[in-house]
Amino acid sequence: MDVVEPGREKTEREKAIDDWLPVSASRTAKWYYSAFHNVTAMVGAGVLSLPYAMSNLGWGPGVTLILLSWIITLYTLWQMVEMHEMVPGKRFDRYHELGQYAFGEKLGLYIVVPQQILVDVSTCIVYMVTGGKSIKKIVDALFPEQHHLSLTSCIFIFSSPHFCLSIFPSINFNSLSFISFAAAVMSLTYSTIAWTASLARGPLPNVSYMLRGSSSTANTFNFFNAMGDIAFAYAAHNVVLEIQATIPSTPENPSKKPMWKGVVFAYIVVALCYFPVAFIGYHTFGNVVEDNILLALEKPTWLITLANAFVLVHVVGSYQVFAMPVFDMVESFLVKSMKFDPSNTLRRTTRILFVALTMFIGMTFPFFGGLLGFFGGFALAPTTYFLPCIIWLIVRKPKRFSFSWFINWLFIVLGVALMALAPIGGMRNIILSAKTYRFYQ
Repeated sequence: MDVVEPGREKTEREKAIDDWLPVSASRTAKWYYSAFHNVTAMVGAGVLSLPYAMSNLGWGPGVTLILLSWIITLYTLWQMVEMHEMVPGKRFDRYHELGQYAFGEKLGLYIVVPQQILVDVSTCIVYMVTGGKSIKKIVDALFPEQHHLSLTSCIFIFSSPHFCLSIFPSINFNSLSFISFAAAVMSLTYSTIAWTASLARGPLPNVSYMLRGSSSTANTFNFFNAMGDIAFAYAAHNVVLEIQATIPSTPENPSKKPMWKGVVFAYIVVALCYFPVAFIGYHTFGNVVEDNILLALEKPTWLITLANAFVLVHVVGSYQVFAMPVFDMVESFLVKSMKFDPSNTLRRTTRILFVALTMFIGMTFPFFGGLLGFFGGFALAPTTYFLPCIIWLIVRKPKRFSFSWFINWLFIVLGVALMALAPIGGMRNIILSAKTYRFYQ
């Protein structure tokens, strides 16, 4: 994983490897491919937990943090789109390449790669759990009198299409556009079902908007966990450069123009999904809402079952979008550093092993709410909230005490606070859930 110095031509082997790797294999994407991928990457498991996050924050802090996160992450996403081609003749196709340019070849890898891998792997694990829970909800609703499938079995069923997709070595980021389109449509649809069904149901009798914790200590930890839930909901930054790498670019028409157009479209969809689900879901259920809003909705049965089916389709696409950068990094390491020959066998083996790993961890630790809070703060906060700002300050060097300088430092401080506090609440929830959990139940 190295950066080719500006002005140096790539060797034939480097060009062949670039054409083989899943991120840089094709550069024919349109602006709406960017929109599909960004919606698929962002609107996933996180949106379903937003009412639960609100119940741990209350109306004032909850609304403020959700809206503030939308603004901050849109700004940092714009920064990354702008920095994709800031060096003439060079494209930073991967997050770590941008990090290497900012921090140095070795330090950039050490800073960015562990965080990016942690984000992608943890997100895929959460989507394994989400997909398994959606399958279980569908089966339980359709066959209420039958012996129910265990969550472990449902997670295994959800992993099956990913094992199947791993068999096809030609799948790359660009070829996922159809899957991302279907997933994006599903996300808008099930989000709409969630908030319209909540609105139709109306507030519960004696609904309470007091914080759900039983003590001030519990409320403090829950507050931290909710911050992580919200951070997890804004997760597209980890794959944004890889998405932009699939768009063609010329000096007259740089890729940042269609990419930004797709990002704006995606963020409009995000607003249409997140805000109604969070605010109406909390308004309906108050502090007894489930950590997955669809689990709190029981009727009409057919509609909630359909919504869970849409979630299932969506997280299949989301899993693939977040898995693709991991595939790219692993395959790049094996062929560049370990000198393996690029082959279909190598690709199939690495992808099948990755799916098996995320499936196993998801089966072992299926604590949805705690996972979101822990990984949202510990993993996603750096790559989403403040690492783009740090890189911007290094490479763009805005004038000291200018608006750009001030806003970037403000977001860095907020992001570091989020990274420090959110995992505490998430880990506490995981520990509490583990006390009563039987493995592979």
